[in-house]
Amino acid sequence: MIEARGLCRDFGRVRAVDEVSFTAAPGVVTGFLGPNGAGKTTTLRLLATFLAPAAGTAVVAGFDVVRAPLEVRRRIGYLPENAPLPGELRVSEYLRMRAEVKGIGRGGVRRAVGEALERLALGSVERRLIGDLSRGYRQRVGLADALLGDPPVLLLDEPTGNLDPEQVRRVRELLGELSRERTVFVSTHLLAEAERVCGALVIVAGGRVVATGTPAEIASRHAGSPGGEGEAVPGLERAFLALAAGGGRVGEGRP
Repeated sequence: MIEARGLCRDFGRVRAVDEVSFTAAPGVVTGFLGPNGAGKTTTLRLLATFLAPAAGTAVVAGFDVVRAPLEVRRRIGYLPENAPLPGELRVSEYLRMRAEVKGIGRGGVRRAVGEALERLALGSVERRLIGDLSRGYRQRVGLADALLGDPPVLLLDEPTGNLDPEQVRRVRELLGELSRERTVFVSTHLLAEAERVCGALVIVAGGRVVATGTPAEIASRHAGSPGGEGEAVPGLERAFLALAAGGGRVGEGRP
């Protein structure tokens, strides 16, 4: 479970995340949808405790990100955008190291690594150097890292970026399976991704939450909104264009 309560984050005089509040629960993939620069990555870093909020807080897996950041980290799987991976390590070596860092017992490391390799179809490259892999395979290694230890909350920043169509299909299916018993929170700027994968959405623009609900609910609220040039556009796209246009400009200075 994730409950964000008025999260704010400033960079100098720029408020990148502005009073962001929402909930995300197990049983459904929750999408964090917004245009580039809307504050999605910053919000995920706040939830993962890699940034401290200027105001507000969030409870992740039962622990407050401000008061108990280490407890939060023990209970999340976090995939940052463009995850930094050591190119000099082999895939299996890296995952074993990460499993040990996460505190998985010696007897459970081999099993945890094997399950992650299988889920992400990485068995054919487990002995290859990460630096020799394609961007798509490196993305899958980062996602395998996030799954180690079977965390109850997954925070995934653009998890299907750099993947080919078949890999995207597999990851979408995996996210659906994982969400049955976990909180899966996925950021994306792609409408098609949100519609196909997510049963619940949090839409942000200009660092603010501008809508929450299922894709169908959000689309129905904006059924009469025009497209970008006044033309009619379908469903969620119409709603997204209207919400993004009215959500404030990214990078607005604080008053």
